[in-house]
Amino acid sequence: MNTTVCAPMASGGTTAFRLSQVTNWADMLESTAVVDDPSVVALNKPAGISVTGERHGTDVVRLAADAGEKLYPVHRIDKATSGLVLCTRVLSAHGDLTRQFQRRTVDKTYLALTRTRGLPDSGVVDLPLSQGRKNRVRVAAPREAITRHDDTWTVPDDAIRDGRVYPSRTRFRKIWQNRHFTLLVVQPVSGRRHQIRVHLAWIGHPVYGDPLFDPDTSDRLALHSWRLALDATWRTGERAELVAEPGADFWEPAEGIDVPTVLKLASPDDRERPDAP
Repeated sequence: MNTTVCAPMASGGTTAFRLSQVTNWADMLESTAVVDDPSVVALNKPAGISVTGERHGTDVVRLAADAGEKLYPVHRIDKATSGLVLCTRVLSAHGDLTRQFQRRTVDKTYLALTRTRGLPDSGVVDLPLSQGRKNRVRVAAPREAITRHDDTWTVPDDAIRDGRVYPSRTRFRKIWQNRHFTLLVVQPVSGRRHQIRVHLAWIGHPVYGDPLFDPDTSDRLALHSWRLALDATWRTGERAELVAEPGADFWEPAEGIDVPTVLKLASPDDRERPDAP
C-alpha cells in the first residue's frame, strides 16, 4: 500500500516560502515540514541554503543544532536546488533509509525548467560523469562525442576519458512548454552530484538559472526535488511517497502556466502534455 504525504499547501496551489522567511529552526519546520516525526523530518528546502557542510553561512543541520536538535541527513540536494530533503533525528532510523538510497530503491523525481525548446516527449541521458579541474563534475567524454539515437544520448566506449568514471543515467518527460521554456519531470536513476544539471547542460538544455551552465539568467536555479518514494521504515515499512510542491519563485519564468493542472498531469500516471500559446 502506498501512502502519499504532501507539503502544506498555500493559496494558488504552491508552497509560498522563500529563504528570506527562514531565520531559525522553528521557522524552517513551520514553513517547510512535509514529515515532522519523532524519528524523521522531511523538509521542502528553499533554494539557497545547504543541507550541511556550509562554510560561509548556516545550513539546515546547523539551524537545527543551534536550536538544540541533532539531525542526520539521509541524502543531499544542491544548495541551489529546492525541494525534498530527508533527515533522521535518531541514528537508529538512519541506516535503513540511507541503504535505500545506496541500493537505488528510492524513486526520486525532480521538476526542471529549461529556457529551450526541442526536447522529445521523453528521453534518456546515459552519459558517464567524472570530475574535472577544480572538482567540477563533467561528462567523461568530449562533448562532440555525444550522440542521440531514438531519444537516448550516449557516448561510445572509446570516447570515454581515462580516470575514475561514474556511470550515470537520467530519464525525463516533457510535460509543458511555451514559446521560450520547457518543463521537465526528471528522474535520476543513479544519484551522482550535479547529475541532472550536467546531463541536461551537455545535451544543450541547461536548467534555467544554473550558475554553472546558464549564468546571468536568474538568481534562482529552476530545479526542484518534487517527490521521493521509499519504504517508510521509521513507521511500519509501507511504501510512502513524499511530495513537496515548488514555491512561487520556481514558477516565475513560466509565463502562462496553470500550475495545479500541470502538476496533476505531471504526476506518475500522466498521459497528456499541454503546450501553452
